Amino acid sequence: MTNTERQSAPSDSHDGKPCPGHPVLERIETRGAEVGLLPIHRALPSRQRRMVGAWCFLDHAGPIDYAAGQGLRVGPHPHIGLQTFTWMIEGEIMHRDSLGYEQVIRPGQVNLMTAGRGIAHAEDEVSATAPGRLHAVQLWIALPEAERHRAPSFRHYPDLPVIREGGFRATVLAGSAFGRTAPAEVFSPLVGLDLAADGAASLTLPLEPGFEYAVLGLIGETRVEGEALPPDTLLYLGLGRRELKLQCGAASRLVLIGGEPFGEEILLWWNFVARRPQEMEEATLAWNGHRHFGEVKGSPSPRLVAPDIAGLHLRTARP
Repeated sequence: MTNTERQSAPSDSHDGKPCPGHPVLERIETRGAEVGLLPIHRALPSRQRRMVGAWCFLDHAGPIDYAAGQGLRVGPHPHIGLQTFTWMIEGEIMHRDSLGYEQVIRPGQVNLMTAGRGIAHAEDEVSATAPGRLHAVQLWIALPEAERHRAPSFRHYPDLPVIREGGFRATVLAGSAFGRTAPAEVFSPLVGLDLAADGAASLTLPLEPGFEYAVLGLIGETRVEGEALPPDTLLYLGLGRRELKLQCGAASRLVLIGGEPFGEEILLWWNFVARRPQEMEEATLAWNGHRHFGEVKGSPSPRLVAPDIAGLHLRTARP
């Protein structure tokens, strides 16, 4: 998916609060936006927290039912310096990219696209003639300096580790948990989990104390360390936790993300993650000039135009 916010200056990863060296329970309300005709809730970046580990972007789409022809329509657009990570809960999305990949993603599957030095993609509803339902989570992972100029790639993961514990069904999306490791190729120490319960459940989840964590409510209400977490609220957990207590009295679902605090400062603007504003200016000019990124074939949605970058060069990253 794409970032539809058209801010005139890049988001600095150090604009938010520094990562605390101890556990916290910091509540962050998501904000509404629209992506490709559909409403979403954006949890990261926020004014309070720009990143959680290497995770630098988190959108929750749905659950929503839509009429025929009113599904997701995100036309071709570019990325640099990041990985896009799509977790599908309900519905289907067609991915197309400038490497020539076409892939339908279905419930229980992950699409992982590594932008590296540059790629373009589009995401569309599978059928324009039938109504549908969509529930998904999309995240971006900032690539570290040693990997951010790598060749672009795309991977589809139809089978993920699933563990049942304490009434919860835990799907390992990225990294390792419960002794199981997800197949997704990532380049920073991190973890992602989907935790769903069909009824009352209780779980003590083991954590890595060197990771910072956050949880986002998706469906129902879960109590996290005794704190009520409703849908579309992010609870930032800080560092130093060895375990996390989760409880629910009825059906609920949440996603947990975590990772080692990202040791590099990044700038995020539109669909680009970089280190200097000049890199994003060059990428914008290349995309709008039909250079560098290649073309996405087959998408019925119009190609997006990068927003005006006037004044972008006035904002510089701290050394």
